[in-house]
Amino acid sequence: MNARESLSVPAHEAIQAEGPGRMCPLDYRYNGEALASAPAVPAAQVLWIVGGLYGNVEAMHRINAMVACEPAGIAQVVANGDFHWFDAEVNDFLAIEQGTRHWHRLRGNVETELSRIVQPGQPDAGCGCGYPASVPQEDVERSNLILQQLRSTCLAAGHTEALAALPMLLRAQVGSLRVGIVHGDDQSLAGWRLSHDALASSARHGLTAFFEAAQIDLIASSHTCLPVASTFESATGPNAIGLINNGAAGMANFGGCTDGVVTRIARIGTPPAPGARVLYRAQMADCEVSAIAVDFDWPAFMARFDRTWPAGSAAAQSYRHRIVHGPDYALDAAPRGAFQRCV
Repeated sequence: MNARESLSVPAHEAIQAEGPGRMCPLDYRYNGEALASAPAVPAAQVLWIVGGLYGNVEAMHRINAMVACEPAGIAQVVANGDFHWFDAEVNDFLAIEQGTRHWHRLRGNVETELSRIVQPGQPDAGCGCGYPASVPQEDVERSNLILQQLRSTCLAAGHTEALAALPMLLRAQVGSLRVGIVHGDDQSLAGWRLSHDALASSARHGLTAFFEAAQIDLIASSHTCLPVASTFESATGPNAIGLINNGAAGMANFGGCTDGVVTRIARIGTPPAPGARVLYRAQMADCEVSAIAVDFDWPAFMARFDRTWPAGSAAAQSYRHRIVHGPDYALDAAPRGAFQRCV
């Protein structure tokens, strides 16, 4: 089991933790007003949000194939941070860059730390995951090692400056639904407040007020690596507000299943193409918000993963069991509020 599978803690615990991989840098912090003024994705009839691709070339190909089935000109795609991770071979890294070149990309903690130049005497955020104190130190150290190896790959590929230039926040509109796109939570790039087991507490402690400040109806995230989707009562009006955290597009999300998960937001009456499997969905305003399975070429991905991360390597120790068997997390745990399971 890797550290992101089971954890969600109050934001203050993640911020107070110290050391590479645990600390939350000040430049990770933001508020609702920052999201309200964030760059906007062009208006679309369909919006795909891909969080946690994790350098999975095969998952990227499958997502691009599903998007290509949409009617011409109606869809936009956002990479919701951490699109790099397992792609520590230069050719794989460049394949991810090439295959996501038409997406609107924001930087997650991975891309932020890949592009960061740590000066002598400055604190080192390591992988930038913001792991709380409850995560075993060996898990944190392995994530830091993965980041170090990937940073060498990024330098060799010549993409450091391009990743540094990516925004931390994006916003979009589909029909009348206003969408705020973050990597972490409502407070930080690497925050854990939108994880499946922190969400109820976050809704009672400031999350709903964030929607008003950010001028959004739905927040989309991924950082905590397990999916959850829910709706809440608005603090200021009759319309529901909601969250969809897609977990990981490039890695197993549910026990006994190897599929990734992505978010699709579409005007009502614009169903996904045949073969795109909807896991759960909810109607919000004039849109349907769905979690879509990413049934990528798993054998090809495993062969690529094992070449790059052989037995005993940091990524193999932290992630291979989850990739093969899925996490200890059931599909029924993800949809909440108005979201209803479809399979």
